[in-house]
Amino acid sequence: MEVVGEAETETRALKPCLLRRNHSREQHGVAASCLEELRSKACDILAIDKSLAPVTLVLAEDGTIVDDDDYFLCLPSNTKFVALANNEKWAYSNSDGGTAWISQESFDVDETDSGSGLKWKNVARQLKEDLSSIILLSEEDLQVLIDVPCSDLAQELCQSCVTVQGLQNTLQQVLDQREEARQSKQLLELYLQALEKEGSILSKQQEAGAGFSDKMDAVDAGSNHESASEITLTSQVLNALKEKPAPELSLSSRDLELVTKEDPKALAVALSWGLKNTETLQQACHQELSLRLQQVQSLRSLRSMSARKSSLSGEPRKPKRAKQEPT
Repeated sequence: MEVVGEAETETRALKPCLLRRNHSREQHGVAASCLEELRSKACDILAIDKSLAPVTLVLAEDGTIVDDDDYFLCLPSNTKFVALANNEKWAYSNSDGGTAWISQESFDVDETDSGSGLKWKNVARQLKEDLSSIILLSEEDLQVLIDVPCSDLAQELCQSCVTVQGLQNTLQQVLDQREEARQSKQLLELYLQALEKEGSILSKQQEAGAGFSDKMDAVDAGSNHESASEITLTSQVLNALKEKPAPELSLSSRDLELVTKEDPKALAVALSWGLKNTETLQQACHQELSLRLQQVQSLRSLRSMSARKSSLSGEPRKPKRAKQEPT
């Protein structure tokens, strides 16, 4: 069985990544086929003492912990990682030429104050690296790219205005599909509520018992103030969970992953919800994240099959170039 596992690892494609230590700007380029390989190379290249294990890999841009191989494979090439040894805490680095190191909490505030000018460029670069990342974008990111002038986005993506206009139309379709899914879910919830109201006295008693259980869970969760302090979600994500009818559709995949990893009791305290409702929310976020990852993997499989067919046909793959007028 070990020989088969090694053979499978060798056949997996290598993903180019960028590595650095916390509070350092010196980056190292590496290629790895899985998280464990990347973690091992990080220890060797960054000279991390084995006694400082475990080593945690987080995304340099927002500190998201990456500990799932499937999620790692969905990340675009040259994603920047920060290696945290033992109990180190991630800190945001202003890599645009500044010299200040600030905490994640300060970064959340500064990002709002700086406007959407820098944000849309960062999202556009992510899209340029891997077009399939459209599925992983939040509704806010999709709307940002839709609102950008076509000429500005075309310049950033190095594409023609016609191509970028088609891309923005696709982004709008993805946004519309999520809104339709949200409305369908709302209609289904209303229908279920109507059925419950028309139910028998027994069903009403069961609902009352469930409501009492939720209140008890909320009281138990409210008494545990230490759990509430462990919440790592930003205020923006918490507001989306509270206010939107189907929040899992509006969050990015990274935010969905953070929600699913939160302790249910701590999250219930932060949202002022019952434990049962909180667990249902986390389950919905987990299902949405799994669906998006499956869609990304399907797109990449189609690309791989297309490339394999082209190589079998014996036709050399030439880069597409614009047609030139005869001189």
